[in-house]
Amino acid sequence: MNRFGFDLAKWEAAKAEGKAILADAAKKRQMIPYSEFVKQIHSIQIEYDDNRLGHFLGEISEEESNAGRGMLTALVVHKHGDYQPGPGFFDLAKRLGRDTSDIVKCWIEEVKRVFAAWEK
Repeated sequence: MNRFGFDLAKWEAAKAEGKAILADAAKKRQMIPYSEFVKQIHSIQIEYDDNRLGHFLGEISEEESNAGRGMLTALVVHKHGDYQPGPGFFDLAKRLGRDTSDIVKCWIEEVKRVFAAWEK
């Protein structure tokens, strides 16, 4: 079996790596650029501009949100420009029932939720 062209076991191992990277960032109350995040994933090779990255991050956020820890990938942001997550983050936020009428407010609330979950 595979997931988006990756072996399913490697995909799941990469998600575990991603969650650990982001949990560490959350504990430090830090953001991480997409390009830096993907460099730390070793189970699969995925680039910051790969369309599959959105699916990868989406699965992490959905699983973490369902576990009550917020959308963990709120911490993955553009390195330049707006320093925010990409549009896929906000599409998922809306599907998960978040109010996205003000995307900056939505994002800040999600970051606070993630930080609060990981400060324990």
